[in-house]
Amino acid sequence: MTLAVEELAIRRGGRVLIAGVSFTVAPGEMLAVIGANGAGKSTLLHALVGDLAPSAGRVAFDGRALGAFDRRERARRIAFLAQASALAFPFTVREVIALGRSPHATGRAADAAVIDAVAKATDIAHLMPRAYTRLSGGEKQRVQLARVLAQIGSAEDAAARLLLLDEPVASLDIGHQSLIMRSLRRCAATGVAIVFVGHDVSLAAAHADRLLALAEGTTVAWGTPAEVVTEATLARVFDAQTHVIPHPVTGTPVVLHD
Repeated sequence: MTLAVEELAIRRGGRVLIAGVSFTVAPGEMLAVIGANGAGKSTLLHALVGDLAPSAGRVAFDGRALGAFDRRERARRIAFLAQASALAFPFTVREVIALGRSPHATGRAADAAVIDAVAKATDIAHLMPRAYTRLSGGEKQRVQLARVLAQIGSAEDAAARLLLLDEPVASLDIGHQSLIMRSLRRCAATGVAIVFVGHDVSLAAAHADRLLALAEGTTVAWGTPAEVVTEATLARVFDAQTHVIPHPVTGTPVVLHD
């Protein structure tokens, strides 16, 4: 397994933020993490990227503890998109995306090819000469997505790569949400393991291979979309009454609520 999380616990300031969470993500698999505000979703991603050390349990990537990777190797293999990516310098869009290539030594021509490919995949090729600071919120989000895709794109050690995304489509319109999720699926098809946090349960169920449902830092359910997205589970996770129906075309779970 590329990513293995075993009985992970995170404690900070006397508070238990994550308790006893275990799951695996195989190469080419997409895992969506769902849960209410404050459930521990973002904390979990920060633990997976190595920003937060486990209080108990273990996070292993490609069979090795995160601490076994030096900083450059980790940057080549693991890319993380946080909820907010502040950048005040007037870099062009191309320059921002190019930041993702800095851990690599693939050369200018190879890097340019990766940058152009991820710009096309995120529908920002027409923005390349623009100043990042003058973009809309949705455009900035797509640029940051392109940056992390460039970071794990065409890696020298492509056998094991991990992409972590905290609400990657939160500020995007419906069309770009669909485009980005399709791009992530193509990324996974190259062997990248992907973990993303999402608030739209129906969208997560439509694109993820597995879902992890959290409540107060603990696992409520982990499995396929059909196993996790049930009215009983959603009531426990969100304290809300919902109706779950199959999508008329794909059959994936669709959540309806008042």
